[in-house]
Amino acid sequence: MTMPRRRPVHLGLRSLAALALVSAVGVIAFGWPFLAPPTSALNAHSQDAPWLFAGLLVLLVAVVAATISESGLGAKAVAMLGVLAATGAALRPIGAGTAGIEPMFFLMVLSGRVLGPGFGFVLGSVTMFASALLTGGVGPWMPFQMLAMGWFTMGAGLLPGGDRLRGRAELALLAAYGFVAAFAYGTAMNMAGWPFMGALASGVAFDPDGAVPENLARFAAYCVATSLGWDLGRAVVTVLLTLTLGPAVLRALRRATRRAAFETAVTFEAPRKGPEGR
Repeated sequence: MTMPRRRPVHLGLRSLAALALVSAVGVIAFGWPFLAPPTSALNAHSQDAPWLFAGLLVLLVAVVAATISESGLGAKAVAMLGVLAATGAALRPIGAGTAGIEPMFFLMVLSGRVLGPGFGFVLGSVTMFASALLTGGVGPWMPFQMLAMGWFTMGAGLLPGGDRLRGRAELALLAAYGFVAAFAYGTAMNMAGWPFMGALASGVAFDPDGAVPENLARFAAYCVATSLGWDLGRAVVTVLLTLTLGPAVLRALRRATRRAAFETAVTFEAPRKGPEGR
């Protein structure tokens, strides 16, 4: 009989509401070029909008992290969060600039799977923040990376069969998710950076005066021209690492979760007095 998973964070109503809010704003922040009509005032400020959304997302991600923390992110969970975030941030620079070799993505998938969606969202966001500080990659794109990676890691925690599915079937599920999510992450980040290009800079840049079908065609050409190879490399590396290192990492994470006993309250008792202390 498989024991139910112990998770360091249980999402309450406040946490779910905060996640829903930041996700809704995030969808608008990423997809506003396709959501706002050409006559919208937002398109008139197409060069300012990404900066405004970046500042807003920083505040919202911080609010979500704080809300989830209040729902039960205890000392043990904070310690595991720090270890995994530091490991992910250290893994990200490996292979940087080389065909999408980014091993941190497989760690995020496996961590989200074992530790659940709430912990996964916080872990993904914190890991990206730590990585940006480590590599000097702080800029208007960072809040978008934090949110996208939070979604990426949270999604792994929402996959079915968490208490029953094990072995090759689970690895296949995680590898498939990692492959698709790696492309989704790359596409989301393309949407965040695409409006920064001037309309006259290239035939694939965002055109504030263009119709949605025209801009969709431009965006597809932009993705193919700039990031398809990188996203494919990230997806393949995530799949290979999941299939080869996944069993050992999953066992280690589950063992650490059991030993941490996140659901067990920590209590302190006064030492008992022996006969000599009476």
